[in-house]
Amino acid sequence: MASSYSSDLKLELMVTGEKSGTWGDITNTNLNILQQAIAGYEEVSIAGGAQTTALTFSNGVTSNGKNAVIKFTGTITGNQIVTIPDGIEKVYVIENGTTGAFTVQVKTVSGSGVTFAAADKGQKFLYSNGTDIIDIALASPPGGSDKQIQFNDNGSFGGITMGTAGQILSTDGTTASFTDPAAGGASWQAVQTGNFNANVGEGYFVNTSSAAITATLPGSPVLGDFISFIDYAGTFDTNNLTIARNGKNIQGVGEDLTVSVERAGLTLVFVDDTQGWLLQNK
Repeated sequence: MASSYSSDLKLELMVTGEKSGTWGDITNTNLNILQQAIAGYEEVSIAGGAQTTALTFSNGVTSNGKNAVIKFTGTITGNQIVTIPDGIEKVYVIENGTTGAFTVQVKTVSGSGVTFAAADKGQKFLYSNGTDIIDIALASPPGGSDKQIQFNDNGSFGGITMGTAGQILSTDGTTASFTDPAAGGASWQAVQTGNFNANVGEGYFVNTSSAAITATLPGSPVLGDFISFIDYAGTFDTNNLTIARNGKNIQGVGEDLTVSVERAGLTLVFVDDTQGWLLQNK
């Protein structure tokens, strides 16, 4: 009885008593065909005008249609059709490496298939079920906008938009966002030589060597607001620094604070309308 061939890869199936002395060669060929189907890569030119190109599945030999990965190449000047024989069941990775703005369809001879659009020069993961070529849809890339951090939001993609320079990613346990970092100290300003309005979160070197200076506190402070002052020239005892309360109490009293100690440094922190600004240090 003569050899037969497998339906998909066309491996030679020998029967007892046949192919005496050639079993080793035939087995090696079968193994090469299996290797081609598992890991083989081949470039197949489909250059030219509108046409149909058949991938081959020859009995008992390696053939271009048996490869795991096939890249179509060449300059195409018309729409292309590439076929595999009916009845073949196989998985493919197909790359459209052609040049030219025309479609490339991969199909069985008699069935339906999958088409690369004219501008699609990418890859597709396909399989033949013996009748048609099916596209194995790959997962969609993350959605959202450019420069977002993506995360899984109940099975869908969510996004956190980038903040501004210097911000950090933080969470309250429910949502996450970019926020300014917690204050780590005062933002120190240039030396003050005249009356000025003091801003929350800032520190001031105050030079009273020429005259007394008044620093006016903010009018609408909130809990935790702080401002710092330092005697720049060691002259607070000669020319005082006056810290004008601007309607809020200082140390629980409705009076401005006069600083008259040489080389004094102090930080005021606002607590509430009753106590107002309290000395954190002095």
